Formats: sequence, C-alpha cells, structure tokens
Amino acid sequence: MLGLVLVSASGGARSATAPSQSAGTGGARTVGEDRSSGAGLRRLTALDVRILEGVAVGTSTVRLAAALHLSRQGVEYRIGLMLRQFDVSNRAALVSRAHSLGVLSVGAWPPRVLPAFLE
Repeated sequence: MLGLVLVSASGGARSATAPSQSAGTGGARTVGEDRSSGAGLRRLTALDVRILEGVAVGTSTVRLAAALHLSRQGVEYRIGLMLRQFDVSNRAALVSRAHSLGVLSVGAWPPRVLPAFLE
C-alpha cells in the first residue's frame, strides 16, 4: 500500500493511501483516503477513466461529449462527481490530485489511468 502525504497551500498536511479494500464502505474499493476526514475515494468506472484522461490532456467538454456519445451536461455531471470524489474544486486540481495519488501514469503523454484504479 502506497502512503502519500498531501500538503495544502495553507500548510496543512493530509495522508492518503492508494488502492485498498475498505471494510467500512460496504466492500467498495477506494482510490485514496483522506484520513483526517475519513472520506474514501471509490475506484473509477470505465466512463470516468475516459473523462479523466480527456480532462488531463485538455479536451473540451463539447469534444468529450461528442467522443463519448454523451450530452455536454452528462460530461459536466460526471466531472462534478469526480471533483467531489477527489475532494477538489476545479479540473486542474482534479488532474493534480489524480497525479499525486498515482492514478494517472507518470512520464508518458497522454496520461493514462493505471489499470489498478479501474473498477
């Protein structure tokens, strides 16, 4: 299990862990866990993986929607769910958090979600 310490701009530190099985979430697997608040992040669906990878390379919502055969609002909804899941406020922070938790590949372009984080 990989332990990470996340430091916010205000200087506060939070611990997070990469994939684990959490007994407290009814058997749902988690991406990371904020131990200070106890909120775990669930693994990503195939659709969320494609959206996160698109956001990571800077693809617009309209292009993502067309490529995934979804409405623009559908893509925005899924991104909003991931923003809450990763406990971040915007897309840049979402990509940054995904990188820091080891969800996205490092040293490769375009970034890809690692298979261990796929539901």
